[in-house]
Parts: sequence; structure tokens; C-alpha cells
Amino acid sequence: MRDKTSILLVYTGGTIGMKQDPVSFDLRPFDFSQILDEVPELKKFGYRIDTYSFDPVIDSSDVDIEFWKRLTHLIEEHYDNYDGFVILHGTDTMSFSASALSFMLGDITKPVIFTGSQLPIGMLRTDGKENLISSIEIAASKDEAGHPMVPEVCIYFESQLYRGNRTTKYTAENFRAFRSANYPVLAEAGIHIKFNTSFIRYPEDWNQPLKPVYRLDPSVLIIKVFPGMRQQMLEALVNTPGIRAIILETYGSGNAPSGKWFTDCIREAVEKGLIVLNITQCQAGRVDMDTYSTGKSLKNIGVIGGSDCTTEAAVAKLFFLLGQYPDNKDVTYFLKKNIKGELTEM
Repeated sequence: MRDKTSILLVYTGGTIGMKQDPVSFDLRPFDFSQILDEVPELKKFGYRIDTYSFDPVIDSSDVDIEFWKRLTHLIEEHYDNYDGFVILHGTDTMSFSASALSFMLGDITKPVIFTGSQLPIGMLRTDGKENLISSIEIAASKDEAGHPMVPEVCIYFESQLYRGNRTTKYTAENFRAFRSANYPVLAEAGIHIKFNTSFIRYPEDWNQPLKPVYRLDPSVLIIKVFPGMRQQMLEALVNTPGIRAIILETYGSGNAPSGKWFTDCIREAVEKGLIVLNITQCQAGRVDMDTYSTGKSLKNIGVIGGSDCTTEAAVAKLFFLLGQYPDNKDVTYFLKKNIKGELTEM
């Protein structure tokens, strides 16, 4: 039995792991094995904090399915040896990665906390130190029974802990980079860390083994509806070779152009066997295709309502479901279900 709480700190890349060269002022990755020297406050926890750094590090703009598989495999390999995992990741695609791992890792019993920063950890005004320190403390937190307080894939940023598959990067300018508009925060870090346990998912069996899923199918296309959209453009998109599913980003509660050309094009896509998932472009709120006539017309031709799912979670969920089920009927069934806390079932 381990004497100390143990955390694996994984640096994949991103701003948080950069230092400014004192001469050239260029930002360069630092040796992450020296993180305890960079953030000596971590020593005060008394935890065993081991580090692993991707080599080479990955710019978050280059994140892809193979990156998610590699990260999932790393967690699987070390799952029994640590009480929690903190993943340092670039902010641009952090919501996509957190969403993907929420599906790929299955019913986890340990915290996997993504975090990063808007300023490098070596800069005086960095937000990286607080994000890192609080993420580690949350990953190590346990209840009276010795169970993790938050056995989920999460994102921690600027005093807020979010369910990973409920987040969207909201701003590139402020320290509070992320929002979870349709689901409450799981914890808030002030003088004390307050856990909102009624909103946290807990496993039925704390002793269940990790059963990760690696089969993903990226045959997905996102189409964002906009005023002035041309018929030829939409037809070209829905006829893209090799796709199995379309995420249709619509207005408001699921509305789209009412013209016959638009409805006919989407109908032909559905009749051709494509899955079409309706997601709102709004930062908050949900798709309800029973509210307005345009939404009803989409529902009537077989478009699936995505409720309050984010685009990031919709992408990850479709990759996951398409990878598991060759029959689109199964994919359609599970798209409507709340699998990992990613949506509110209607």
C-alpha cells in the first residue's frame, strides 16, 4: 500500500510549460522534470508527484486522435499506481481532449484533471501556478471513505472546476478562459475548495477496473449555418466522400433556413444514411426542435436534436459512437442518451 497520496503530472505541451528566455525573450519549453524547482510550493503538499513529459511536446492546435489514444494509454498504463492524474495541455483544444477522454476512459474511479494557463508559468503574472497547484490538490482530494472527491475527467481553470465534456474555450484574452454554460461547476477554489457533490458523477463500483476504448471513427463533418449560405455550398458539404455523420450548428434552439432547398438537401443526406446532429451555435441553451416550425421540419426529416451538448462534446461523442457501432441505428440511439454527463436528456 502506498504511504503517500500520489499524482502523475503529465505535460503534453501548451503555454503553461514555457519559460521566457532572459536574453531573446522567446518562449521555450522547460525541462518538466524540474517542475518542483519551478513551483516549489508543490513540495508543501507532501504528495508523491511524478512527472511525465511528451517528447516532443504537442502544440494543442496539432491535437488529433492519435494524441488522445496515446494519452489514454498512458493513463491506463499507470492507472493502478496513482490516486489521480493532472494533464497540462494547451487551451485551444483542451475542451476537445477532455471531452474525448471522458468517453475513451469509460467509467473511471479516479480524477483526470486538465489544466493549463494563459501566461507561461515562468512569467511574473502567470495564472499557471494557481491552476497547477489547485488542480493537484483537487486530484488528491478524498472523502471520509477514502474515495476521490471528483472521479471524472475535468478541466480546472481560474478557480473553477468543470466537467470536461461540458466546457468550451470562451476567451483568448482573460484568465478565465473556459465556460460551462449549461452545467454547474463541480468545485470552486477560494480560501477553501468547495465541492458541489450533487453535480459530480460517482461510480457504482469503486473497484471496477479501467476499461478504455481506443476505437474512434472521425468520419464527421461540422456545418455551421449562416445567413447567405448558398445551396451549392451545402450540397457540396453533405456530399463530402467518406463521412458518416454531420454536426449541424444551427441558430438559437435549433433553427435553420426555411427554404425548400435547405430542407431537401438535409433530407437527402439523411436518406443517404448520414447521421445529422443538431447543435446550437449559442454559448448557452439547448436545441429544442419542437419550438419553431423550422426546427420541427428538421426533426420530421430525421435530424437528431443534440439538447445542450457542446460542439466539442458532440465531436468526441460521435467519434466514440461511430467507432463502436457500425450500425447507424445504434449510433442514433446513444446520441440521444446521456452517456458521460455530456448532455441533459429531454
